[in-house]
Amino acid sequence: MWFAHTFFKLSFGTQDRITQRLDALQLDLTTSPDRLAQNRQVLRDALKACDVSTTKTLMDFVPYRLLRPFLQTHLVHLERNTAIEGVVPHLARTQFDTLRPLYRFDHDDHRQCSAVFFHPDWARYLETHDQIIQGWTAWHWLHYMQKRNPSTPALAHKLFAPSKREALSRQTRYWRDLLTHADSPMRCVYSGTPLQADEFALDHYLPWSFIAHDQLWNLIPTLPSINSAKSNRLPSSIYLDELVQLQHRGLQVAQSIFSPRQFTQFADDFISDLQLPSQAALLDAEQLRKAYERTVNPLMTLATNQGFSPDWRCLARD
Repeated sequence: MWFAHTFFKLSFGTQDRITQRLDALQLDLTTSPDRLAQNRQVLRDALKACDVSTTKTLMDFVPYRLLRPFLQTHLVHLERNTAIEGVVPHLARTQFDTLRPLYRFDHDDHRQCSAVFFHPDWARYLETHDQIIQGWTAWHWLHYMQKRNPSTPALAHKLFAPSKREALSRQTRYWRDLLTHADSPMRCVYSGTPLQADEFALDHYLPWSFIAHDQLWNLIPTLPSINSAKSNRLPSSIYLDELVQLQHRGLQVAQSIFSPRQFTQFADDFISDLQLPSQAALLDAEQLRKAYERTVNPLMTLATNQGFSPDWRCLARD
């Protein structure tokens, strides 16, 4: 949950309060397993350190409403204005052996509840069917988030912290070959610096944390220092023409040095996502420019609205 909001900038809905707490923690979002484990511990410590009023605010409703399906026969006759949290702890305790709710509380007064005790039958069930329950949970989590982030690309890949990022070996070899065989130096889109085949970093023009893929049409070589400085910011629109020019030149070099079969494999990355009709259209500079404009500009607007920092510019060029 915290990674989906903090790294991918997904919304949990306008009424959600926990996002304010997550933003205040300013977690390091490096995706290494060690760093993710450290961030989880920070979250646990932060929850323990919350003052009583904060903890109460975060826990006001969910623990009690989760038990509603188990106790429905006793709750259906409640007066309309009766607060469910006022009656659920008592019902969960008194009906623990008969209705077998998922858990009960350590106190009948919801204002003093501080722990839950799982029903042994449910504890065994959860342990036995853990994988099925995780799949069911992920499906409903996706449905919930889709309703609140209807325009977000690759949403299914943004619900949880990735166990690892895919290596960019294929894409790196592609650009290394292009830089090696170009008849004159190719230049960094952001700084204008000539690029070397043995010293470059691949940059996601639209940040990976927004686009969540490694397609070639969104990957360009740049200087390692510039790639680090840009991070997950959105580049200024002033770079779009130079992006298209670099990609167009790269495709021309690729066509000349790769076999038709190899070139087709690389070209497919562009044709499918940029919605171009053919390789001929892909290699036409004007058609490629229009394809980038109709693809990138709307995504830039979506990413900005989602909370990604816009209009990043390279100071080295200024």
